[in-house]
Amino acid sequence: MQNTAETGSDDLIDVTQLLDDPHAGYAVLREAGPVHRIAGPDGQPAWLVTRYEDVRRCLSDPRLSLDKRNAWGGYRGFALPPALDANLLNMDPPDHTRVRRLVAKAFTPARVEKLREPVRRLADGLLDAVADAGRADLMECYAGPLPIIVICDLLGVPEDDRPDFRAWTDALITPDPARPERAKEAVGAMMRYYTGLIAAKRAAPGDDLLSDLILVRDGAAAEGGAGDRLGEDELTSLAFLLLFAGYENTVHLIGNSVLALLDHPEHLMALRTNPAELSAAVEEFARYDGPAALAIRRFPLEDVEIGGMRVPAGESVLLSLASANRDPHRFAAPGTLDPGRDATGQLMFGHGIHYCLGAALARLQTETALTALISRFPGLRLDVPRSELRHRRTLRARGLISLPVAW
Repeated sequence: MQNTAETGSDDLIDVTQLLDDPHAGYAVLREAGPVHRIAGPDGQPAWLVTRYEDVRRCLSDPRLSLDKRNAWGGYRGFALPPALDANLLNMDPPDHTRVRRLVAKAFTPARVEKLREPVRRLADGLLDAVADAGRADLMECYAGPLPIIVICDLLGVPEDDRPDFRAWTDALITPDPARPERAKEAVGAMMRYYTGLIAAKRAAPGDDLLSDLILVRDGAAAEGGAGDRLGEDELTSLAFLLLFAGYENTVHLIGNSVLALLDHPEHLMALRTNPAELSAAVEEFARYDGPAALAIRRFPLEDVEIGGMRVPAGESVLLSLASANRDPHRFAAPGTLDPGRDATGQLMFGHGIHYCLGAALARLQTETALTALISRFPGLRLDVPRSELRHRRTLRARGLISLPVAW
């Protein structure tokens, strides 16, 4: 494997195994070397970083930009219209610092903790709706709706609009190869929706985060841009990011955690007996099989050395959170689920200034969802053979398509 920009497409590593069996595939790559040249999710060459220390260091390296304008030869991956693309996942300081400061106040530990009881009531209500049936697809009736209701409540999205949003989000997360136009249609529908929602909140502000952000943005504009401020595209993009990111990762953290427990009934029984231990166990679930397989791509502002390899400025760098979290040099017996282990330092939520804003909320929702589920249904079990379960086939994320269970 060469370490220069001249590496040809014929030398790119086949990442098919990372789609079919990611943890086994990453184990092979991690053992072979810390950095590999692959064809990225967009089909373009990229540098894949696999070992914990390198991934952690890169996550906080200011020389690795999230701004797509720093991509060599122009960014050719999935792109959103400007009204949805001016978000934190594409920003470096100082813009990132300014925008993050405005929204971070809504996700402080104290504010998130106030949501514990409402989330528990929501979880109980969702389980009430299926309890008598004795079986259900947990992704469809529980892991899916719970996070979307929570984040929509936080942002003030009307209940009647939420099914549409979920359909649009699913179209973006898992594009249908037979209908590639669906993703583009979903983007257009979402852009129109957010524009209309912001207009409605401007006309009649509510007691919600989006109304607060609009007031901050319009107030600063009226004062000539004094203090913290958001551009109109930044405001729309922020609403998009909060809804999209607040939904996807939490859905699959809940689903993956339930499956991990069903695969390890001894841990399921232990946590049912000692539910207070679920809070720490969520950290281990995030490490063991977290939903964010890759961090957002980075672009070096200058030639950088990663794992002994020279990575040229402007090329795509992919940081494998899934691989880093199973690095045996950081976590003993990493392929073993151990809810009692100290999983502090796992990287599913990132590291550094781009650490996930909604991490505390995702943890709370997952802990609450698991507590309600395993206490309510002591006979919980898979309703199909384990071999029939399928994950979304994508390098970027790790999530179940369905999770049929019975009790």
